[in-house]
Amino acid sequence: MAKNKSQTNSQAQLLKGSAWMTIGSILSRILGAIYIIPWYAWMGKYGNLANSLTAKSYNIYSLFIIISTAGIPGAIAKQIAKYNALNEYGVGRKLFRHGLALMGVFGIISAACMYFLALPLSGFNPQEVPVIRCLALAVLIIPILSILRGYFQGFNDMMPSAISQFVEQLARVIWMLLTAYVIMRVQHGNYVDAVTQSNLAAAIGAVFGIGLLVIFYLRQKRTVDPLIAQSNNQVQVSTNSLLFEIIQQSIPFIIIDSGINIFQLVDQYTFHPMIGSFMHVPYDAIEIWYALFGLNANKLIMIVVSLSTAMAVTAIPLLSGAHARRDYRDISRQIGNTLELFLFVLLPASLGMAAISDPLYTIFYGYDRLGAHVLYLSSFTAISLGMFTVLMAILQGLDENMYAIRYLIFGLVIKTIVQYPMIRLFKVYGPLLATNLGLLTVIAMSLKHLSVKYRWRVDRIMRRFIGIASFSIVMFAAVFVAVKLGGLFLSPYQRLSAMLLSGLAVAVGVLVYGVLSLKTGLAENILGSRVTRIMQKFR
Repeated sequence: MAKNKSQTNSQAQLLKGSAWMTIGSILSRILGAIYIIPWYAWMGKYGNLANSLTAKSYNIYSLFIIISTAGIPGAIAKQIAKYNALNEYGVGRKLFRHGLALMGVFGIISAACMYFLALPLSGFNPQEVPVIRCLALAVLIIPILSILRGYFQGFNDMMPSAISQFVEQLARVIWMLLTAYVIMRVQHGNYVDAVTQSNLAAAIGAVFGIGLLVIFYLRQKRTVDPLIAQSNNQVQVSTNSLLFEIIQQSIPFIIIDSGINIFQLVDQYTFHPMIGSFMHVPYDAIEIWYALFGLNANKLIMIVVSLSTAMAVTAIPLLSGAHARRDYRDISRQIGNTLELFLFVLLPASLGMAAISDPLYTIFYGYDRLGAHVLYLSSFTAISLGMFTVLMAILQGLDENMYAIRYLIFGLVIKTIVQYPMIRLFKVYGPLLATNLGLLTVIAMSLKHLSVKYRWRVDRIMRRFIGIASFSIVMFAAVFVAVKLGGLFLSPYQRLSAMLLSGLAVAVGVLVYGVLSLKTGLAENILGSRVTRIMQKFR
């Protein structure tokens, strides 16, 4: 009876945490995608060049953010969950405070490096230097924001992180749109200046996010203080050993968390010279092609990938807690629950995005046949990216960091080896195909390791995967037909009619997938008692 209750609570925690992180991630990603409609339009004929400049600077910025935080927020979340499970709340608080100080130092060092190394990082392109340098301010303060989020996630309290994520993005988008409008429409200025100000928005958003999290921290402190007073206090850890423990835990996080960014940096630094080696076209034309997959499609698929990221963040403290208790049955159950939830949400979302790629691309960037085709392929890449994110998080939560790093290196080697042949054969689609081959290598090796070591029920997840995949394919076909039939009356080449067409297709997809998963009991098996109550309510 106690075991069943533990299972139910564990699944409920996963679902609740995933719900909060999913809401926060999705709302943030939607905001981050919607702003591109007016922003891209205000850039005029420089839209794709501005997007290329943004993508390149943000790839570098993202890597510096990971280095400046040094994986410490994730390590803090994991270690706080571990000490909380052992009823050592005081150690967790001490760990957080020392981590906060360490973050300040790392932020200063990383911001200085990014600022002074901007020229070589830009590939010695003077146009990109101010765009990269303005992001150094964000690198300075975002580590503080990240560790505050890691603290709450260590308590498996995902709500503050989710809300702060949305507030951060809202402030960022407001600044981006305001400055882009003033520079491009009022002053008729240069698109490089507009991109520079848009990048500065990252720091503006971070300030608002930190302010909100400090308020949550002060409120939560009243609840945690009594728990610290009642701790076992049997674990004595010195300051130096705490810092060593943080750094020791954080180094693998740096490597693993930068995985997707490294894949993207391979594209950033190789696509132009590789395609330029056999195609004699202007520099700007290659930059526009890079923008199609480097930012245009990537920004949209990351809305879908953020679903898996939300679930991954939730899984780490739960798995870490089970690992600290040496509850291998619970570990096996958590692995199964996390993968099933991921597949249940991401597979239909990715296939659905592929089915509406034509009108969806038109909504955000205007009609572009090549851009829509790139988005179609990118939608399937979202599955690989999401699966990679979830599996890396699971391995981290189980202290399998060295295996995760080893698999990531194998995947990057594959990506690097096949990059030129794929670009040579498939042109602008080549980098996406090479990325998929590399990620699939990591996914296969990770799944094999988990199934052998933790013996999670592969048979159960395979049965449910078949159901999810079958329903997703049926939904894809229904949405594809809806787009084709709707296209007879609503043009996918005009923004307003494309919005209506996409809305119609999404409604068809949700209805088909929802009915199939509810009628067969698949949704109830994966999502638990809440779906049961909804089904009973609506009979």
